[in-house]
Amino acid sequence: MAEQATKSVLFVCLGNICRSPIAEAVFRKLVTDQNISENWRVDSAATSSCMKRHSIPMSHVAQQVTKEDFATFDYILCMDESNLRDLNRKSNQVKTCKAKIELLGSYDPQKQLTIEDPYNGNDSDFETVYQQCVRCCRAFLEKAH
Repeated sequence: MAEQATKSVLFVCLGNICRSPIAEAVFRKLVTDQNISENWRVDSAATSSCMKRHSIPMSHVAQQVTKEDFATFDYILCMDESNLRDLNRKSNQVKTCKAKIELLGSYDPQKQLTIEDPYNGNDSDFETVYQQCVRCCRAFLEKAH
């Protein structure tokens, strides 16, 4: 009998284009490599609704954090202080917020709290984000189970 997912994590950044999809992919690989992926519900989302507000369709499947996310995910891990403020503000509008809202960087053994947006950067900026996500996701996974 297959086990139901027992834990859940939502990775969040401003646009759900760079940082949170990288963190989601890194975490999915970690749990897959450890043969525990069936125990985890993993997703990513954005705090911004900019493109939706301007009625601009995007082929990328970026999605915005919903009120339901606060009630259904165990953890919502975001990339910077601005994301954290937005999430805390949104969570205050939800009656049943079970999610623990934290900076993903709070798990970094190298103490890099902020994961900077690499969107306007170069390959090395994306590599930095990737390396931070690997360190943080590993540490988070150790603490979460």
